Amino acid sequence: MAPRSRCATRRSRSSRCGKGGLRMSVRTLQGLKRTRRRGAGVVAAAIAAVMVPAVPPAQASGVPYPDAEWSEAWISSPSSAGEATLHADVLRPKGAKPTDKTPVILSIGPYFNHSGQTGPVGAVEGTPYDPIGPNDGPSERFQDFVEGSGLLEKGYTFVMVDLRGFGGSTGCLDWSGPGEKADVVNAVQWAANQPWSTGRVGMYGKSYDGLTGLIGVNERPPGLAAVVSQEPVYDDYRYLYGDGMRRLNSIATPALYDGIAATPGPITDAPQYNLQSLNDPVCLAQNFAQQAGDDRHDSAFWQERNLIPGAAGSNVPLFLTQGLTENNTVADGMQEYLDNHPGYERSWLGPWEHVRGNDVDETGRLEMGRQGWFDEVMRFYDRFLKDQAPTVPDPPHAVQTNDGVWRSEAQWPAADMREFRTPLNSGTYVDHAQSVSTAAHSSSGQPSDPAVTSGVWTVSTPLPHDVHLSGSPAASVDVTTSMPNANLVVDVYDLGPDGTGPLITRQGHLVREPGESTVPLRLWGADWKLPAGHRIGVRVTDNNQDWWPMAAPSGQTVTVRGGSVDLPFLEHRRTMTAQGAPGVQLAGYLEQQRAGAPADAVGGAVDFTLPGPLADPPPDSVFTGGYVEPVGGN
Repeated sequence: MAPRSRCATRRSRSSRCGKGGLRMSVRTLQGLKRTRRRGAGVVAAAIAAVMVPAVPPAQASGVPYPDAEWSEAWISSPSSAGEATLHADVLRPKGAKPTDKTPVILSIGPYFNHSGQTGPVGAVEGTPYDPIGPNDGPSERFQDFVEGSGLLEKGYTFVMVDLRGFGGSTGCLDWSGPGEKADVVNAVQWAANQPWSTGRVGMYGKSYDGLTGLIGVNERPPGLAAVVSQEPVYDDYRYLYGDGMRRLNSIATPALYDGIAATPGPITDAPQYNLQSLNDPVCLAQNFAQQAGDDRHDSAFWQERNLIPGAAGSNVPLFLTQGLTENNTVADGMQEYLDNHPGYERSWLGPWEHVRGNDVDETGRLEMGRQGWFDEVMRFYDRFLKDQAPTVPDPPHAVQTNDGVWRSEAQWPAADMREFRTPLNSGTYVDHAQSVSTAAHSSSGQPSDPAVTSGVWTVSTPLPHDVHLSGSPAASVDVTTSMPNANLVVDVYDLGPDGTGPLITRQGHLVREPGESTVPLRLWGADWKLPAGHRIGVRVTDNNQDWWPMAAPSGQTVTVRGGSVDLPFLEHRRTMTAQGAPGVQLAGYLEQQRAGAPADAVGGAVDFTLPGPLADPPPDSVFTGGYVEPVGGN
């Protein structure tokens, strides 16, 4: 067996191997960003170079699972998007008889190819790639979960399924479209109907295969009893565009997944696997053209791939994780999804990047900061797949705020959240599409950099008391433009006494038509404490170039006639805490992701509409911050 890569170490048997999930690596993206101004041909060449790199030395991509019996299966998946045959790797408990029935935990996604999670770009993405083989076992993607949870010893079967167009599955890749939705339904039903299955299926995944978990929640196939979805995407369009403003993802994401889909299995694999791993180039070209060429959120293509409406009416239990300072799959649409979903919900929410609940840094420190990820997940599955009554009082929603403190909520946002509306100032900005969100992305590295301070600011007077923002803010901006396609971004900041402070949340929009218009924006989800004496800063500007680097400048002066911002605040102070330490990313984020409001904006500060001082919670209420679910019931 080839030497094990960094991705086979204790740390990297986690999502840090293939940290990208739904994106190219940071280095890959930065390279494309540097080339984008040189012309479309250069960008296309850069993408081609990424998709067909020099083959690195082989690294074992499959791993042995000593507690499992490994077999492979083929699943028929008819759909309105065409027929497909899906490949599945099945891990049964060691020594289990064909008649021994177990519940099933299933993951379905693009990363289970026997030659590696991300194909030839694995050397950049941090995942093993072995085009030769043979493998000692199936994909290592969730080896951390299988071994760390002890799920096989606890009487579960684990199944990894290749979506159509990926790995050993036939068909055209179809991100969240009718083809992938059918794949999820057919895979779950197959797992539920096997003679060794109890008929109860749970789904598990992170990033892309967390998104397929949400598809499962929406589609509600018979047998699906619970879903664990870490750092997913709620609306595919928003992962590529900011309501018309183009992210680098709009070309990098379809390019990367075309490359993954085009990767065959190891040449020593079974003939059927290798035959089915070959992909039609027409499928790849179509996938790229559809995603990179359609920037309209209201198009039929993207509406089909918005998962938020589909959550309505689903009672499938959901356990979610979401980083509120994510650098990849951000909390854009999370609150809308949870609001639509009437079923049972659990979550871990807080200031972290694109990581799993069990991920640790180089020193062994938990990235999210909270212990017991696998234990909580297995209690969740035991409850809904085995009908085992809870014996541990877990928090329904474990939430970490910007002070690094964890608390528990009965729901998120909490029932005592109220929105408070404040008018926005008028003014103008020039749409050069060059502004950035914080000093970390400016040329000078200073919060006072013009690229950071540009735009129309509305700054509050010093807060008279502590406030706790929890939820997704909304904004409505009245603008006048003279030409089509003006870029507009709204940023919200926590400004300290010196007038500088970190970014809380943001959102972007492309004003397509000239003239007067009112732009509605729903900002990303946040959970943030602002102490007395701090200020709230709301900025309307031409871009966050660090997030929408491909937004094209219109060069025009945009007149902001006014508008409003709705900020969600809690009514009660959380007086209790939950287990957990500050996330690894938090300190660096607070130090680096800072902006400074211009002196004239601070000098012209206005009174924001705020709640009264945080009230003490009623005793034994769900608003203490220490609420946990009762044990003994189901």
